Amino acid sequence: MQIAVVGSGYVGLVAAACFAEIGHQVISIDNDAQKISRLQQGEVPIHEEHLPELLERHRGKALKFSTDLVGAVRQSAAIFIAVGTPSTEEGDADLSYVESVSRAVASAINDYKIVVEKSTVPVFTSNWIRKVMLLDGAPSELFDVASNPEFLREGTAVVDFLYPDRIVTGADTERCSSALCEIYRPLTDGSYYSRTDRAAVPAPAGWSAPARLIATSTKSAEIIKHASNAFLATKISFINAVANICEAVGADVKEVCQGIGSDSRIGSRFLNPGVGYGGSCFPKDLKAFRHVARENGYDFNLLSAVIAINDEQRTRFLRKVRTALWTLKGKKLAALGLAFKGGTDDIRESPAIEIAKSLLKEGCEIRAYDPAAIERSREVLPSKGISYHDSAYSAAEGADALLILTDWPEFANLDLERLRSTLGYPIVVDGRNLYDPTTMASHGFLYYSIGRADVQPAHRNGSPEKMATATSGKAAK
Repeated sequence: MQIAVVGSGYVGLVAAACFAEIGHQVISIDNDAQKISRLQQGEVPIHEEHLPELLERHRGKALKFSTDLVGAVRQSAAIFIAVGTPSTEEGDADLSYVESVSRAVASAINDYKIVVEKSTVPVFTSNWIRKVMLLDGAPSELFDVASNPEFLREGTAVVDFLYPDRIVTGADTERCSSALCEIYRPLTDGSYYSRTDRAAVPAPAGWSAPARLIATSTKSAEIIKHASNAFLATKISFINAVANICEAVGADVKEVCQGIGSDSRIGSRFLNPGVGYGGSCFPKDLKAFRHVARENGYDFNLLSAVIAINDEQRTRFLRKVRTALWTLKGKKLAALGLAFKGGTDDIRESPAIEIAKSLLKEGCEIRAYDPAAIERSREVLPSKGISYHDSAYSAAEGADALLILTDWPEFANLDLERLRSTLGYPIVVDGRNLYDPTTMASHGFLYYSIGRADVQPAHRNGSPEKMATATSGKAAK
């Protein structure tokens, strides 16, 4: 099928490349002419595993890049809208980009099309797209509007697209629903996985083919996306709240996570305490979902609590840093991680960025390292008081403490002896619980983590000495 994907950001570019990979002819559309030119020349604007290989494989063949939206619409049977939907000051989603694209699509329609929401949008957006297109002259019999929410995690988006646990299609006519089913047929009937010419993208552990397709109404599909993200964010805030209780009473949150995560009704995923969630999805989607609920007469207080707990987690981490160092002004701190999570260069709503800003305001000197997000971080962080480094060890050189802010795999596999000798003082404040406290103590570190007792360097007999829990608890309150 001929497909147009409007928007070449994290969602749009991955979707375009993966649609080409499963056998469609795809045009990726963006109004940023410079960005399209770079894509045509082979540049990859985002950090995403396997994406460079797919773009190189299909660029100029099954995948083309263009700024000509009207031309792409007229050539295509399906138009996927994957533009940004940022939060407004009131917390609802800014749908002006979606509206603009809808008007342009309406003016270009020359035969039957399906117009598919791929962006994360609130319920009723499909209704508004249809109204806008009708007002702009699109004949009602020549288009249907559908919802096809994405469930892609940044850093593993290509794998998530090609090996999904479910595909949700929301349509209100049989004709539209059938077209969406046809688009995803290579994944749902398993034919893509039997091809010998497919890209070498490994399946995730535990995945089994074929993908499950869930066909719903457009409104249900729109709510599924917001509800999914809200639930996952709730799990994160819940375990962070539990971690805070563990710190107060002297329990170990890792042991607690094992106990509750082994319950098949709960599961262990997203039960990872830390400095809170971030990124382009969870923060804005929770606010948008709460706004939709209020607009329709329901006060979704649970989401307000989830957001408040997440915001508080950053403050608690800063207090933990202060507990470790006493005073902050003039302290030299190595900060590992700037992206909101490992595997991506996305710094939107990144807890690491907000923590770095707060520490700079306190008069700290920040020595930062991130495998992918340094250039993007330069655009939002103050130039004064921060330096950027090409390795964790370079950032740690002579630092008063090391802060782990992002869960990059390489941060969990540092040479601890080398790190110990590189730091000015052997203090590690781990905001992602990447290390075992006993191991850190045995290597001579004062180690602070989330939801676990702080430890001092091991005694000569090799056993770590737990620091005064009462002191830690007071500092965290």
